[in-house]
Amino acid sequence: MTMPDIRALVPHSGPMVLLDRVLSADAETLCAEVAIRSGSVFCDGSGVGGWVGMEYMAQAVAAHAGYLALQRGEAVKVGFLLGTRRYECSRPAFAVGSVLQVHVRRALQGDNGLGAFECRIEDAAGGVAASATVTVFQPENVDEFLQRSEE
Repeated sequence: MTMPDIRALVPHSGPMVLLDRVLSADAETLCAEVAIRSGSVFCDGSGVGGWVGMEYMAQAVAAHAGYLALQRGEAVKVGFLLGTRRYECSRPAFAVGSVLQVHVRRALQGDNGLGAFECRIEDAAGGVAASATVTVFQPENVDEFLQRSEE
């Protein structure tokens, strides 16, 4: 099965789309890939700081939501990263030349748009480089939600 282009699944644009491609997806999980290059966003020349793994996870969660929206024939919507629990990264940086797989699995999804995902990042050797639980919120109507939050 051919996966959609990552840019069709996330509400990011240009260089802020940090993931390269989706490898697999289904109703509960998604696996995306990112190759660390010297020109990667947040790269200091030798690698990308381990803290960026949180954003890789968040974008994989967004890609999962986008994948499900496209499966239902709906538009990709904006969501919000609420928090990350127990983020553990086994290295200070992801080295240039590394190819990472970002795995997300939906742990829970509320009718109110709140969700939690178990996430991990693996390197090409199959070792877990980082893991966390990511909590997200996707309102039914983003514009209405943002307008209410300004009041």
